Amino acid sequence: MQARLWKSLKDDAVQCRLCNHFCVIRPGETGRCGVRRNENGVLHALNYGKIAALGMDPVEKKPLYHFLPGTGTFSLATMGCNMGCKFCQNASLSQPPRTGTLPDGRMMSPAELVEQAVQHDAQSISYTYSEPTIFFELMQDTARLAVDNGLKNIIVSNGFMSTECLDELGPVMHAANIDLKSFSEDFYREQCDARLKPVLDNLVHIMELGWWLEVTTLLIPGLNDDTDELKAMARFIAEELGPQVPWHLSRFHPDHLLRDRPLTGTDSLEQARRIGRQAGLRYVYIGNVPGSEYARTLCPGCGAVVMDRMGFATAPPATKDGACTHCGHQLDGVGLP
Repeated sequence: MQARLWKSLKDDAVQCRLCNHFCVIRPGETGRCGVRRNENGVLHALNYGKIAALGMDPVEKKPLYHFLPGTGTFSLATMGCNMGCKFCQNASLSQPPRTGTLPDGRMMSPAELVEQAVQHDAQSISYTYSEPTIFFELMQDTARLAVDNGLKNIIVSNGFMSTECLDELGPVMHAANIDLKSFSEDFYREQCDARLKPVLDNLVHIMELGWWLEVTTLLIPGLNDDTDELKAMARFIAEELGPQVPWHLSRFHPDHLLRDRPLTGTDSLEQARRIGRQAGLRYVYIGNVPGSEYARTLCPGCGAVVMDRMGFATAPPATKDGACTHCGHQLDGVGLP
């Protein structure tokens, strides 16, 4: 399928405008993601409709704790990613196209995807698992049909898309969870083959678009858990995005090219959580730690537990119309019970 968001250059080269790599691609070659190829001066999306992962998830798995909590979301992905994170927790799905493997998967149309979502009684569709930016065309087409069928759309992304890509998605996307992997340009360059600043700019722009936003940071021992860096990150979220934005601190498991690193210690995660709260963030969560008390939502007004979670399951909430039943404080979010 012919791709979108690109422009022609001389000698049949093209520039992809989908993400902040802005790859210049010569005929017969692909961009860094490995899924967009120049065929005789025309950019093609090699992954359109090739579904590599599909299924129903609790929306809390994205993770989104303040967007339609307790509901199911129909989740999908193709292969590929525009980053090369050494610590990728889903490398078998995201990385093969970057090393020359053509994207593969079950062919499904946007109409078939939306039909399945409706049949599964999903309230939303999530573009997730790999990197949705690189299956933009499929995501946009599916999201438009989803809206027509009364469904919400969610993107779970590394946040490295172009502003043009975000603006194209603006009218049909409703919520995002964006990975803020570090607050260091060196980290993004050395560990991810990317840059930090475009991600920060996009986080601000997502707020301008009016989507519900939550942020996730995978805390990796010795790489992005420096106290000063975490303080700067927490201040950015609180001051530039707003204190209502939930911050998910996720435990690292050794994977992909970083198998020599230990699991993130609970002490480190809890210290990062304290940093977030001290910066003024109302909702700071710890993930990938079974049974953690810090997966619960506390009322910012009185401190009562208003949403208790065990894994991705949510107990009956102590809220009414989004307000705490103990003190009446209105919680932040969309579609809160």
